[in-house]
Amino acid sequence: MFCPKCATQNLDGAHFCRSCGANISLVPQALTGQITQPPMTEVGGSYRRRRRELTLEQPVQNFFIGMAFVIISIVLSRTIGQVWWFWMLIPAFSLMAKGVAQYIRLKEHEKRTSLAPPPVTRTFVEPPRPPEELRSPVTSVTEGTTRHLGVEAPTRHMDPERQ
Repeated sequence: MFCPKCATQNLDGAHFCRSCGANISLVPQALTGQITQPPMTEVGGSYRRRRRELTLEQPVQNFFIGMAFVIISIVLSRTIGQVWWFWMLIPAFSLMAKGVAQYIRLKEHEKRTSLAPPPVTRTFVEPPRPPEELRSPVTSVTEGTTRHLGVEAPTRHMDPERQ
């Protein structure tokens, strides 16, 4: 079995390439066509799970959890009065910002999908022509650019007596 990254020959059944260290455990399955969809994708050298589809529930949930942190920090500031309640604002604002960002991303995705043109279906069918009828020749892209090749460009002759 050969490594797809560096083309080093490895033992059959090896999980990693002995030259570059690439993960080659799925190569035999890929060659036989047994892999349908990998569970993880490689992004920037590290494996990451695929993202879930974003719904309206996630941004709303993050925003309101952030608001709950703000309320808890205000209550703690009034009751306890110590400085550590201030640190509760960090997750509060980060969750609220994450909720707003997810909402904006969701709306942009909806706008992009609504603006996508519908698939083109051909409704016009060209009527069949008899074989003896000649069609007009298709214009060539190079026809307009090579037309000037037959014409000699004007040249200037330097007259040594005039100088």
